[in-house]
Amino acid sequence: MGTTELFLIALAVTLAVPYLIWRLGGTDQFAPLVVVQILTGVLLGPGLLGGVFPEAFQALFKPDVVQALNGVSWWAVILFVWLAGMELDLGKAWAHRVESGITAGLALGVPMVFGALAALVLLGLGDQWMGAAAQRWQFVVGVGMSCAVTALPILILLMEKLDILRQPMGQRILRYASLDDLAIWTVLAVILMDWERVGRQLLFLLAFGVATVLMRRLMRMLSRADRWMAGLVWLVLCAFGADWCGLHYMVGAFLAGVVMDAEWFEEAERDALRHHVLLVLMPIYFLSSGLRTRWGVEGGLVFAAAGLLLVASVSGKLLGVQAAGRLLRWGPGEASIIGWLLQTKALIMIIFANVLLDKQIISGETFTALLLMAVASTVLTMPMVASRLARIKALVLRAS
Repeated sequence: MGTTELFLIALAVTLAVPYLIWRLGGTDQFAPLVVVQILTGVLLGPGLLGGVFPEAFQALFKPDVVQALNGVSWWAVILFVWLAGMELDLGKAWAHRVESGITAGLALGVPMVFGALAALVLLGLGDQWMGAAAQRWQFVVGVGMSCAVTALPILILLMEKLDILRQPMGQRILRYASLDDLAIWTVLAVILMDWERVGRQLLFLLAFGVATVLMRRLMRMLSRADRWMAGLVWLVLCAFGADWCGLHYMVGAFLAGVVMDAEWFEEAERDALRHHVLLVLMPIYFLSSGLRTRWGVEGGLVFAAAGLLLVASVSGKLLGVQAAGRLLRWGPGEASIIGWLLQTKALIMIIFANVLLDKQIISGETFTALLLMAVASTVLTMPMVASRLARIKALVLRAS
């Protein structure tokens, strides 16, 4: 078969298999469709499908097919990160800056320290965990931040399912996650700073600042119908500029979204676009991520590394939020609910880890361990939060 036929077969498998598992298995209470899609991407990767059926794997995922899938996945993740940037509401975070700053700082800082310590443990096991182009500090900070990430778009999805997104607690959690999301991408930009191309990067940031002022003026002048197309062109140009200077196109996509006001677009349209990107395009990104998993070290060691990172991530997030709750005198059980929601990792952490892998900061084995950790942390969220909410429903309605 030709490339087109193989590409379409890969698409059919990518769309159908996780949906059937999700629908027939009734996994929604602990693993939403997006989590099943991520797991399916891992199953179709070289470590599992490629290990059990190597001939079928090589026949289906030929280089031309993988290249075509990568092109679709690039566009998918650029759109997704752009929409995630738009979700940030820094105005509300500033209005509650003391509470938001304390909570976001502890919710990010403690798991980052725990994750950095886990990274040092991995380095003690051998150099196979660190990427070929990485300096030691880049690896440690990159893995540490991977353990601190909160997946803001998936957090929104989970809070919708729990019916707390529009409640006071849900809005508070969005403020904390928004500040952490901004810090995550800032740290990523620092990790990726290329001192050999620092002139290009400074030029990009200067041009981006000037262009942002002009773009915001233009967006206010345009009709709602025209803003979407203008926003998409702006997105592509920012992604190109960031990639050209060495910061990575996803950093540019996030910057393109964060400087846009969400109210320029109808909320229903933004929600619909995010839903459709998740439904139509992101499964291809999950497959592309799965194809990048590697099990070069002993398979059990990769799972052990994933377990270590999971413990560092979850315990760090819960302890950080518990500390914030004590300082701010939250009600009983409140910190536990917020902590479990903020430790949701899937998507944004996988995107973050993909960037580290692209830049050879981490190895394929570390990427695989991080991906498994992200899936496990997200699967834990719904059952842990739902049981706690059932006991203390009044907290949902508590004013901020």
